[in-house]
Amino acid sequence: MFQGASFLSLDTKGRLSMPTRHRDALNAAAANPLTFTKHPHGCLMLFPRNEWERFRERIAALPMQAQWWKRIFLGNAMEVEMDASARLLVAPELRAAAGISKDAVLLGMGAYFELWDAQQYAAQEAQAMQAQMPDVLKDFSF
Repeated sequence: MFQGASFLSLDTKGRLSMPTRHRDALNAAAANPLTFTKHPHGCLMLFPRNEWERFRERIAALPMQAQWWKRIFLGNAMEVEMDASARLLVAPELRAAAGISKDAVLLGMGAYFELWDAQQYAAQEAQAMQAQMPDVLKDFSF
């Protein structure tokens, strides 16, 4: 289970260093290769191998009405290997799609990660915090 936020900087080649707290879990799960793909909210999703295979099967099984979403998720998927320094190369096409140039936020979302441009994430988080809480959370106890 991946959780927590990490604030990262991509290097000049577009690589990010996987935070230490996630490296052991990824290595133990034999997660290489990992898979990046687009998320409908404007960030990227990063899946360990076993979770990607589950997600990919669910997407592939969608009906024809969802063909464009199949293209978005599967057609933009790119496998990456974590190098010996625990870095991942984020493809230029995916960086451009998510608006990520240098500063990024890596969010653990349970079975996968989201990778956001840091400024875009901060803006969207602030907007969400100021909006009314969704009905599904109205009875949630904190």
